Amino acid sequence: MPEINDADWKEFLTEHPSAHLLQSGEWGELKSVFGWEAVHVVEGDVGAQILFRRLPLGFTFAYMPKGPVTNHEPGPNFWASVDHSCHKRRAVFLKVEADGWEEDQPTVAFSKKMFTASPQHIQPHSTLVVDLQADQEEVFNRMKPKTRYNIRLAGRKEIVVHSSTDLDDFYGVMGMTSQREAFHVHSKDYYRQAYELFYPKGMCELFVADYQGKTLAAVMVFAFGRTAYYFYGASADMERNRKPTYPLQWEAICWAHRKGCTEYDMWGIPDEASNVDDDEEEAREDGLWGVYRFKRGFGGAIRHAIMPVDRVYNPLLYKIYLWRFAGSGSEN
Repeated sequence: MPEINDADWKEFLTEHPSAHLLQSGEWGELKSVFGWEAVHVVEGDVGAQILFRRLPLGFTFAYMPKGPVTNHEPGPNFWASVDHSCHKRRAVFLKVEADGWEEDQPTVAFSKKMFTASPQHIQPHSTLVVDLQADQEEVFNRMKPKTRYNIRLAGRKEIVVHSSTDLDDFYGVMGMTSQREAFHVHSKDYYRQAYELFYPKGMCELFVADYQGKTLAAVMVFAFGRTAYYFYGASADMERNRKPTYPLQWEAICWAHRKGCTEYDMWGIPDEASNVDDDEEEAREDGLWGVYRFKRGFGGAIRHAIMPVDRVYNPLLYKIYLWRFAGSGSEN
């Protein structure tokens, strides 16, 4: 059978060092705790982790995040096996957000006969990727002068950055940022489960920036294969003039560099960032623009993910789903 268990999936991924974190077995384990079923489909040297979420009346939503895992175009047998798994679980449709960039030659081509362009993405479409294929000094020197200045300034202002295991403290800072910036945060248990699944395997680290024993900012970063990811971060309302987020982010980048990662994905910027000049960028305060101005200082290149596609199995229910749930958003 093309469906394999979690242990075999992890073994399969050892032959694919470029696979995305969201295709890792650990990510499937995390999502399984929070209402998803993780299924692993392999045909030859092509595979995918598919997440299924229950919908009313016994139907499901199927989602392939940053897959399939492959070095070449998947053949029809692979997609037939995917269809079989989806039909077995009464999927209304399968959403595929392939791993890759619009700027590059795609590994996977999606036939218009099998897939339809999706109006909804789940992971961010645009991001900044910092190249780590140099020594740390060169990575540091590629940053914008203001960012380098703020990293040094924070040190002079007594900011201390260190790793932590205090998830309660981390969640408290996340809550402050959520209220200030009006963005979604997961439950405390979600972050705890993520940390406990990934940290023991060296795939995650929690860093905090302190001033006189008080946590001013925190980040939870992940690494899988060649890439590190900045998924979760937050800062408190007090002492912001001490610039704690700058040395904090730099320490996360250094951690990724020490682990041998070749890139650091900063995970989420405004889609129109590459089409806006410096004056307009500085004037924008809505949405992710403030976050973008912070992230761009670390010297990353703007990348645009391959647009998602849907494989529709039940056209009527698919239309109802789009009417009820469609829209852009990010959830990891």
